[in-house]
Amino acid sequence: MLKKLNIALAMILLSVTQAMNSQEKRTDANIIGHVICINCTEHLSFATITVEGTTIGTSTDETGHFQLINLPPGTYILRADYLGHKPQEKEITIHQGETRELNFELERDVLGLEEVIITGDRNKMSRKESSVIVHVITPKMFSANQSMTLAGGLNFSPGLRMENNCQNCGFTQVRMNGLEGPYAQILINSRPIFSGLAGVYGLELIPANMIERVEVIRGGGSALYGSNAIAGTINLIMKDPINNTYEAGVTGEMMGLGVRHAGEPAPDYSLQFNSSMVSSDSKTGMALYGFYRNRAPFDANGDDFSEISLLKNTTIGSRMFHRFGTRSKITADFFHISEDRRGGDRFGYPLHEANIAESVKHNLSTAAITYERFFREKDNFSVYASGQNVHRDSYYGAEQSLSDYGNTKDFSYTIGAQYNTILDRSEILVGLENSGSWMKDQKLGYPDVANAILVNDSTVEYRHTDNVLVADQSANTSGVFAQYQINLNKLQVSAGARLDRYQVIDHANAGSDKAGIVISPRITLRYDIQSFLQARLSYSRGYRAPQIFDEDLHIETSGSRKVIHRNSPDLTQETSHSFMASLDLNRQFGGIYLDFLVEGFYTLLNDPFANRYGQPDVNGTVIYTRVNADHGARVGGVNFELNLAPGEELSMKTGFTVQSSMYEQAQEFNERKFLRTPGDYGYIALDWQTTGHFGISSTANYTGKMLIPYFGVNGGEPDEGELRVSKRFFDMGLRLRYDIRLNGATLRLYTGMRNIFNSYQSDFDAGIDRDPGYIYGPMNPRTVYVGLKIGNHLN
Repeated sequence: MLKKLNIALAMILLSVTQAMNSQEKRTDANIIGHVICINCTEHLSFATITVEGTTIGTSTDETGHFQLINLPPGTYILRADYLGHKPQEKEITIHQGETRELNFELERDVLGLEEVIITGDRNKMSRKESSVIVHVITPKMFSANQSMTLAGGLNFSPGLRMENNCQNCGFTQVRMNGLEGPYAQILINSRPIFSGLAGVYGLELIPANMIERVEVIRGGGSALYGSNAIAGTINLIMKDPINNTYEAGVTGEMMGLGVRHAGEPAPDYSLQFNSSMVSSDSKTGMALYGFYRNRAPFDANGDDFSEISLLKNTTIGSRMFHRFGTRSKITADFFHISEDRRGGDRFGYPLHEANIAESVKHNLSTAAITYERFFREKDNFSVYASGQNVHRDSYYGAEQSLSDYGNTKDFSYTIGAQYNTILDRSEILVGLENSGSWMKDQKLGYPDVANAILVNDSTVEYRHTDNVLVADQSANTSGVFAQYQINLNKLQVSAGARLDRYQVIDHANAGSDKAGIVISPRITLRYDIQSFLQARLSYSRGYRAPQIFDEDLHIETSGSRKVIHRNSPDLTQETSHSFMASLDLNRQFGGIYLDFLVEGFYTLLNDPFANRYGQPDVNGTVIYTRVNADHGARVGGVNFELNLAPGEELSMKTGFTVQSSMYEQAQEFNERKFLRTPGDYGYIALDWQTTGHFGISSTANYTGKMLIPYFGVNGGEPDEGELRVSKRFFDMGLRLRYDIRLNGATLRLYTGMRNIFNSYQSDFDAGIDRDPGYIYGPMNPRTVYVGLKIGNHLN
């Protein structure tokens, strides 16, 4: 594996060296200009200016002006982009020693249809032209909901629903189109390096201020992104250093204000900063970002055990680029996250002196490097390598146990290359990729009461136990992929396939290795019924390899039970067939902008993964075994999405999902329905910029009824368990903001409340013998917050 990484890095370094040797000399050929909004005649600060077919780019400054200096003489097409506006392209010819002016006037794009996305086909294009539906979650949405991390923003995309799966430590996952978390592929800058260990708490680890946008594709995307993309793909695009900006802010929150029967309200404080610097010739840039959070534990029912864990998080990272000439560019990313998370009780005591403690200390480091080069006018070649290292110290124990300390080490990587060429009416993309990981999880050999020996009447000796290997697995997948797209007047056809060879080696259990070769095809059709009405149809095949998933690295702990997830030795590959069809209407009626999408989805699962619940042993340990269900499963439903803007200052975005997820035959509890999966859920977000300084945002999430397994002792059967039906929830929030101009900067003051009506679970299990997995509904109770930001480019 290290050899493959070295080869990839050598390829990048060779390309960089060649590019450095071919950098252009100073030509004194310059382009200057400005970008204004044609609707409001205002200059647009920090609009993006790119030169098509090259890596050259810059942005306007605070006054809306830009400059490109020392360009090679020639004819170029310049493109101006600005969020909420339609892009504009202009052609210009520049000679040596000449300075020319080029100005842009951009028209409003209130619905964001012309936004440039990259996730749909691994290539840049506008949302409207994409063959698949791509939903974009912007920083504005994170701000409207006061989401400090990625987890808070994912509730505001059709078909997505965030959930908390553990009453102790807050293990979270995102469900997409009725399927649980491991069915969704999480990408960072289009690279699948988000490992199973990082996924246990990762969605709440990544701060929102490091994200430029989140691109969501519902439905199978395996033909381009590999395994685990059965439900869809979530791509986190990090902020690019394209201008000289800065931003800093502080927020204070108080959870549980006015909540009856709860413990003390819990404070939650956070600090963040962003800075971006670009050289005067726009050839080199660097972005820096940092985040700090300190959240106290929250006890929702007054039993002295937390329902929301203590959390301390520090993140720092950077994204850098350097452009060699006009057609080549290298980009590097790095971020490090340090987290301390703990749930249970007796927080002022060591872990093994608590009645319940679930605690993890993470050190997560991610690095990536990409080299891209243009050939001809728009042909693009890129080679990339990325890696993620996670080190975790953990404790999942109860009743003051000394034997439940653990240590986990995990490394994952992705290396690859792709080439895409644009012809008259078609595009071709080909690539190859290799990804791998190895993970080792063990319980440390600490002394325990169970190993105590009475030496004499007054002396007790504690014998050390040996380290216990919980899991030791390595996985490797090599794949090649290709896609062909052709535009036939109103019809666009995109067909692609990926060939993967995977191998999963279980070093802890000889003879349990798994391997397979999988072909994953994908075909999508887009037909423009009218200029304002598009129909789309798609089919894709996907798979999940029988490997360790994030829930296998988390333990539900109580005084009476300890739940451990394991794969059956006979577990085999799961495959899927996904079908999607949609109609997308987008047009303007006078001063009203409307975008309405209706999307049907249907997924067939062959050999689907399911859980078999074991019985507690003498120590209270319960094994949840992942097996292949005897028959298949099907998931189907409809997503609705409506974006409505009665004017440029007022907007509404809403989405709703109606769906059904069922096995062909009854599973646990003699039930065919998927557990913890509501039949309907949705969201709404309103934003009103009342004046030039004051704005109001309101967001809400609706969660329908679902089946929840309960294994507690309070009115239940802890060994056999029982199914309960949850109630419906409507979690509504309100945010007020006021901007004050300070010369070239803006000071923003804001305050608000999440979950105003405290639509929150009211029947949490209580006491040391509680069932920590019996948790559902909104992730936070009523929460009040206040904060401020200052910067020259606030979202």
